[in-house]
Parts: sequence; structure tokens; C-alpha cells
Amino acid sequence: MKKVRITVMRQTVYQDLIDEYENPIQDPCGMKEGQVFTANGWEKPEGMCDSAWESMSAFVMTLAYGGEDIYNGWMKNKRSAMISCNDGFRPVSFLIEALDEDAK
Repeated sequence: MKKVRITVMRQTVYQDLIDEYENPIQDPCGMKEGQVFTANGWEKPEGMCDSAWESMSAFVMTLAYGGEDIYNGWMKNKRSAMISCNDGFRPVSFLIEALDEDAK
């Protein structure tokens, strides 16, 4: 099983949707651009947002177990995927990449 690197690439904030539809929340998304996590298969990395993990865990597992070309030529690197979390107010885009080293 391979380790998988998860990099926060971008976060978009739709302030107009937040203002119109979201109740005020104390702690919105804590992901920061450039933040890097390493997943060992099915284990959610420490500090990873639960909702984001739910959006990407199947892709992480596929790459961890050697899967490639998840969307038939979609990615330049066949051992990677670009995934967004399911937050409709402030979605975050993550690059997930299988690493050459095996998880221990």
C-alpha cells in the first residue's frame, strides 16, 4: 500500500451565498492553501477536515492500493487526482498523489 500526499491547492469563498443562506458559524473551514497531509490508506490524516475526507477517501484508497488513471486520461499524472470537498459555501480543492514509498 502506498502513502498518499494530499495538498490543499485552493479555497474559494462564495460570500454572497454565505450571506444569503448560511447561519453564522464559529469555525468555518480551517484548511489553508499549501497545507500538506499524508494518508496511510484508509486512515484520515490528523487535522484533515471530516467533510473533506468523506469527499476524497475513496480516491485516496484507490491510489493507495495502486490504482491509476482514475478518470481515463483526466490527469497528467495517472497516479493523482484533483478533488474538491462538498462545502457549497467555501469549497476547497485538493491534489492527491500516490507516493513511491509504501505505508508502514
